[in-house]
Amino acid sequence: MAAPRSIGSLTVSFGLVAIPVKLYTATQSQNSISFNMLHKTCGSRLKQQYVCAKEGVIVERDETVKGYEFAKDQYVQFTPEEIKALEEAGSHAVEISEFVPVESIDPVYFDKTYYLSPEKGANKPYALLIEAMKEAKLAAVGRWATRGKAYIVLIRPINDVLTMQQLHFAADVRPSTEVEIPKTEVKPQEMKLAKQLIEQQTSARFDPTAYTDEHRGRIQAEIQKKVEGQEISVAEIEPESSGKVIDLMEALRASLERTESAKESAAKLGPRKEAKRVEQPAKTARKASRR
Repeated sequence: MAAPRSIGSLTVSFGLVAIPVKLYTATQSQNSISFNMLHKTCGSRLKQQYVCAKEGVIVERDETVKGYEFAKDQYVQFTPEEIKALEEAGSHAVEISEFVPVESIDPVYFDKTYYLSPEKGANKPYALLIEAMKEAKLAAVGRWATRGKAYIVLIRPINDVLTMQQLHFAADVRPSTEVEIPKTEVKPQEMKLAKQLIEQQTSARFDPTAYTDEHRGRIQAEIQKKVEGQEISVAEIEPESSGKVIDLMEALRASLERTESAKESAAKLGPRKEAKRVEQPAKTARKASRR
């Protein structure tokens, strides 16, 4: 695997300490599989066009202008210069505004993640910030502006690397109270069995390498068959179960027995680590292969 390339640079500052760093994306979007829209009769790729909803004619890109709908079918138009003036001025600096326990931030606020590495001559303050946050068991919160937008960011150490994670603003996260959940009584015996099941399936820590994307692997295999000229056989789609639990206590007991049996089988095989499959419904792959 090729070494990651820096996508930019910025300065992280707290108090009067400034740390110039390089910016790297932490995830790989190129690993995702996407399909293109083609003309069914000749197999050529299609291009997107804009059609006027009123006149029904194709509108070229140089004839378009952006607008904001302030009332039903009523718009105010903005020129590219006006749009540009509304954008947040880009910043090459992240000023830390506070330090907080990372567990105080609900993961629902987490967004895109970057890695930060020290620029030449910044090794000492970079290492100092990492070690100080590790000992204090705190993460840093600051602000960053890029590509015309402002972001809240969380800076924290992972091993010996600083990570910078974009956070959603509070207004962007819908309150969980908007979801109506009926109040239901949980019986003590049901709670006891549920806790036993949780204990059986508890690990000391999360290991992401223990999971592989089997769905992606299936799609890649089907794509390769198509490339080689093979036909993909489409199996009958079995009706999905309603998922309704008829007897909760019986379902909990059966789950405990199955988990215990799986543990005993694993113990007989020895300490061999197997990746856990991230399964998706088989029909998803079949649908994707037919698009």
